[in-house]
Amino acid sequence: MSSTGLSGLPGLRSTPTLRDREAQARSARRADLLRRVDWLLLLSTLALCVLGALLVYSATKQFQIDHQLDPQAYFKRHLLNVAIGLILGTVTACVDYRLLRAYAPVLYLLSLLGLAAVLVIGSTINGARSWIVLPAGFQLQPSEFAKVALVVGLAMILGEKRDDSRFGVSSAPRTRDVLTALGVAALPLGLIMLQPDFGTTMVFVFVILGVIACSGAPVRWVVGMITAGVLAGWAVLGLHLLKPYQQERLTQFASNTADPGGPGYNVDQALTANAHGGLLGQGLFSGSQTQGQFVPEQKTDFVFTVAGEELGFIGACGILVLLTIVLWRALSIARASEDTFGLLVAVGVAVWFSFQSFINVGMTLGIMPVTGLPLPFVSYGGSSMFANLIAVGLLQNVYARSR
Repeated sequence: MSSTGLSGLPGLRSTPTLRDREAQARSARRADLLRRVDWLLLLSTLALCVLGALLVYSATKQFQIDHQLDPQAYFKRHLLNVAIGLILGTVTACVDYRLLRAYAPVLYLLSLLGLAAVLVIGSTINGARSWIVLPAGFQLQPSEFAKVALVVGLAMILGEKRDDSRFGVSSAPRTRDVLTALGVAALPLGLIMLQPDFGTTMVFVFVILGVIACSGAPVRWVVGMITAGVLAGWAVLGLHLLKPYQQERLTQFASNTADPGGPGYNVDQALTANAHGGLLGQGLFSGSQTQGQFVPEQKTDFVFTVAGEELGFIGACGILVLLTIVLWRALSIARASEDTFGLLVAVGVAVWFSFQSFINVGMTLGIMPVTGLPLPFVSYGGSSMFANLIAVGLLQNVYARSR
């Protein structure tokens, strides 16, 4: 009797064909892949990137038209930066983050070379020698990629397994581990201070503090770092070690009587733009301050003012909600990580994004000094976008392995 005849008899079941088994395997792989992606993190990140592209277009459109240039030039470049960043982030997500321990020294050395190169062949923009000018109008900012190297390097040093002879479990970082981590972080930090880039320096300091605090190191290290930071800040101000433009920015922030025609002009125009937005905004591409080009550096440092004026309080809060979701997912991924290395990587990224977002939004509202830090995923800039999406790839990597 043929197999077809047997399969039709009650109680008998046909054997799945090879094609059936392959189809089932493909379906299982797709389901597993979908399960290993943090969709809320991904969708929130993409939403911020799309909103950023629209805000950058609004901030640059009129200037391009006035100078008879392509009004969509910055819009197209921003989308290109997002596309390249997504590719870099996807590659980062696909390589097991536990293998990054082997590549961490390489990333660290490359970041040092980039930071050293910018001091030799870099260009000075807005008072900081932080960019390497490339052909076709592109610029590279090595300090952005150094943030990724710092997070991975600190996690590697402080997340190594240490067997506790008394309990047979991993113990907190030893004094030698913390000193090694501080020494490793000091080199790129020193090079960034030489640029000088005060904003990125502060990001580094807070990432170092956050990772060490969450590594299980004794509290005395955290207290000591905070004390040292306060003393260092006092010494910098007391000895007048800041550049003149940095001193002017701090003076403007500390004094309400600063000249609006000088260093206070940026903040004054930013506050005016936010005030014009009201609850619902003047409409996308219709902001009077934005289209009148009154706010300097609006596509980068002050891009949040475009949202405040054209999308209003509701739209600006929407961006903050999306950023909050990204930070929440980063902390949730840290908590669910299977090992200390993954936990510290996620914590480092969370501290990086949260501090940078707070400073950027704060300076547009006049509650923080102007530092030049971009708003993650929203501000225009290739290096920043690449580094941010690589960091999201790290978070997705940790999430996938914890699943």
